[in-house]
Amino acid sequence: MSTKSVEYLITAWDGTDEHALERRLAVREAHLAGAQVLSERGELLSGGAILDDDGRMIGSSMHVAFADEAAFRAWYDAEPYVTGDVWRDVSIRPMRIFRPTV
Repeated sequence: MSTKSVEYLITAWDGTDEHALERRLAVREAHLAGAQVLSERGELLSGGAILDDDGRMIGSSMHVAFADEAAFRAWYDAEPYVTGDVWRDVSIRPMRIFRPTV
């Protein structure tokens, strides 16, 4: 990924209603397949499920980098956890990810 890319931290909390986990599981495979593609293109820098104290998935955190905001928006608008109404409270913040030199 170019150093001129736009980078974001996404913190997304699932709904808290009785069907929240059901919605997550219904689109989880599509979400993970998309995350794999992002990773292979160098656009997903890190990510994972946010867990509650009992180990249940209640949200997600992702660090992503895209060529520009339009590319980010195109991905986000098609993300299965967005279109599947999994993520209900989403924070998207620009950031610069630290990349240590060896």
